[in-house]
Amino acid sequence: MASIDTYSINIDAISMITSAQIRAARALLRWSADELAQKAGVGIATVKRFELMDNVPEGRTSTLQAIQRTLELAGVEFIGTPDDGPGVRLRIAPPTR
Repeated sequence: MASIDTYSINIDAISMITSAQIRAARALLRWSADELAQKAGVGIATVKRFELMDNVPEGRTSTLQAIQRTLELAGVEFIGTPDDGPGVRLRIAPPTR
């Protein structure tokens, strides 16, 4: 009988982002929903649906992770957890010399 690794499930739940964080991250980057969808390789309807939901969007985990990864690669840092102070900020690149 196969067992479930509850440790990895808990880690995945903690790292999820909220709809409000997606909207805020897009605003920081000045990206349209269409631009995020294209860069993340997901449908525009999916981005819009995720942004309309409350808290952590329901859907494929892989889709939410693709959106999160895309925003992080663009310089967004997700802070807090869905239940405790979720937010976003832009990472500042170190000055060049």
